[in-house]
Amino acid sequence: MSAAPQSYENHAKMVPMFHGVTFGLLVINLAWTGVRAFRDFSTGTFVALLLAVALILVMFWARLFALGVQDRVIRLEERLRMAQLLPDDLKPRIGDFTTEQLIALRFASDEELPGLARRVLNEGITDRKTIKQAVKNWRADHQRI
Repeated sequence: MSAAPQSYENHAKMVPMFHGVTFGLLVINLAWTGVRAFRDFSTGTFVALLLAVALILVMFWARLFALGVQDRVIRLEERLRMAQLLPDDLKPRIGDFTTEQLIALRFASDEELPGLARRVLNEGITDRKTIKQAVKNWRADHQRI
């Protein structure tokens, strides 16, 4: 967790050991096995190349699966939060929010959420970036994946 308050500008999470080191090592492995497979083609070098590709794919899918689960949890959390914070006229419309909208709205403070939620529905704003940029009082999320 950073010492600086979270905002739109700094909320993206990068894990250097995952995004940089691990991915970098897998790319180096893929390049090296690719060179070996083309220089001295054999069943063994071809299988090694397939394994190098599979490792990159495993890393990619593992990340996507974790983000998919996180999105489902955020959707549930935000629907529960909205049920508590939205005015009575907006509560029946909670089901109208898309997952993308709910993910972006999670950054709105409790005080700001009803007004921003109404604006998102009434104006049909669906872009995460646009919704996040509309947040005035940022509610940090330090537990994201």
